[in-house]
Amino acid sequence: MSYQIAIDGPAGAGKSTIAKAVAKELSFVYVDTGAMYRAMALLCIRSGVSGADETAVTGLCNGAQVEITYIDGAQAVILNGENVNPFIRTQEVGDMASTISVYKGVRDKLVKLQQELGTKENVVMDGRDIASAVLPNANLKVYLDADVKVRAKRRYDELKAKGQEADLAVIEQEVKDRDYRDMHRENSPLVRVPEAVLVDSSNMTIKEVTDKIIELANDNGIPRH
Repeated sequence: MSYQIAIDGPAGAGKSTIAKAVAKELSFVYVDTGAMYRAMALLCIRSGVSGADETAVTGLCNGAQVEITYIDGAQAVILNGENVNPFIRTQEVGDMASTISVYKGVRDKLVKLQQELGTKENVVMDGRDIASAVLPNANLKVYLDADVKVRAKRRYDELKAKGQEADLAVIEQEVKDRDYRDMHRENSPLVRVPEAVLVDSSNMTIKEVTDKIIELANDNGIPRH
């Protein structure tokens, strides 16, 4: 029997960072669902397919192979045989991923793969519909949130650290817009399921949030390795 930790929440709440840290601490497999959608988004951009064309996007994605594997201990997203980790973290890819992730055909394909991973391994999985759609029977469900201004500042600092130009006001509006899209999409919207434990990371360090989730995991009978 596999143990599953589902972490949902809006963009910029720190889901991926926290999920990786929790998985490492518990010796679980971290499954970056967002990276899988980003890989599909990259494919659309490279193929010149408009994110607004649901039929074309779905057709392209259904013909694609996306795998999660580990190379030298680090997770890699393999798109049609290519490790696309270096190309999927741009703003353009993130925006496209947010657009195409609303399409049922895209979600159906990736959710099936994610569920298969969740039955084979002890996993920590983060996204926007993990507890509600992907791992509805997860042992622990967490809704990780943070204030909009905090999330925008994190993104701003991240871009500046990479030497990229950034406008905090613009980023804050982008975060709000993305929240709205994620919460109001027809297929598997971002939602906090009733049994999910709310963790607000606004004024917490990465270690504090990680320790809190591990404490919750232990309380829910998930063994430490």
